[in-house]
Formats: sequence, C-alpha cells, structure tokens
Amino acid sequence: MSETKPRPGLWKRAAVVWAGVLAFLWLVLVLDWIVPANFVAWGIEPRSVEGLTGIATAPVLHADAAHLAANSLPLFVLGLVSVLRSVPDFVFATVVVVLVSGIGVWLTAPPHTVTVGASGLIFGYFGYLLGRGVFLRSGVDIAVAVGVFVVYGSMIWGVLPSAGPVSWQGHLFGFAGGALAAFLVSRREKRRPQDSPATA
Repeated sequence: MSETKPRPGLWKRAAVVWAGVLAFLWLVLVLDWIVPANFVAWGIEPRSVEGLTGIATAPVLHADAAHLAANSLPLFVLGLVSVLRSVPDFVFATVVVVLVSGIGVWLTAPPHTVTVGASGLIFGYFGYLLGRGVFLRSGVDIAVAVGVFVVYGSMIWGVLPSAGPVSWQGHLFGFAGGALAAFLVSRREKRRPQDSPATA
C-alpha cells in the first residue's frame, strides 16, 4: 500500500475551513439566543418521525455556550487531523459518522429527550483516526492513531452508559461510525491497484 502525504498547504486551508465551521456553530448558537425560536427542538427526538430530521441538524446545534465551548477544541483538532490524510475519505467518513451516530441515537436514546451537539462527530473522528491506524496499517496512520490516543485516549470512557444529560449513545455510535468508515476506507484501499514501479 502506497503512502500518501498531505498536499503542501493543505493543513493551512483545512485549518481555515475548520475555523469557519466553528464560527458557524457559534453563529447558530447566538442566533438561537436572539431569534424567538427554540433551535434545540430540531435535534434528534428518539423514535419519532419528526426527530429523524435531527440526524442532519443535531451536530450544528448546542444546548448552551458551555456545551459548545467543550466541543470546540476537540472538534477542531480531530477534524483537522482527519482531513489531512485524504479529503475524499474525510468527507465519506463524516457522512458515515453523522448517519450511524444519528440513527443510533434515534433508536436508543431515552424517550422524551432531544439530543444535540457535535459530540457524535468528535467521537466519530476519534474512532476514524484510530481505525485508520488499525485497518490501513501504514506508518503515518499508525503514528497518527498513537498520537491521537495519547492526547484523547481518555475519551473512550465516554462511550460507556452513564446517567445525566450527556448522550453516551451519541458518543458510542459516533465512535462506531468512525471505526466503520475507517474499515470501509481500508477495504477500498486494498482493492485499489498498486502503483506500477517507475522505469527510467
């Protein structure tokens, strides 16, 4: 399997994009304070037809400033690292994580609750980066996985059932979605023909 390196300058462009994503999330929260509407109601309401729309909208909604502040740094860091290896794989992984995390929450969250927040994405990127190291087994991906685990390894406890307002279901299914995306990416990479050796 051939090693791929990020294109020069990609990390700078990715950092700008992710800064823009965070700015958008904060703008949504501010609008929720200003506009006479309850944006949180557009989150995932389990096992209701209306709640299905929350699968797409929940990641951009947050309960309050403390909730978004807690998510901002890990979302920026893990999202940035995830996109550097491969932009198409990152887009694919994001779609898989949003769907698996959202559907998992919709199926298993307690009744009469509404789930919002980017935690599913955060745990998804965490699972995706670890999964790339496990399934792709390239030197770079293994190094990235080790680095991510050293910095954010304690997050793994967030997938376990717990009491309180934190959606451990979103964490668990987000992580599972990220690992699934990494597995699917690795299968595609293994089916891809290897580059032919260059001849002089």
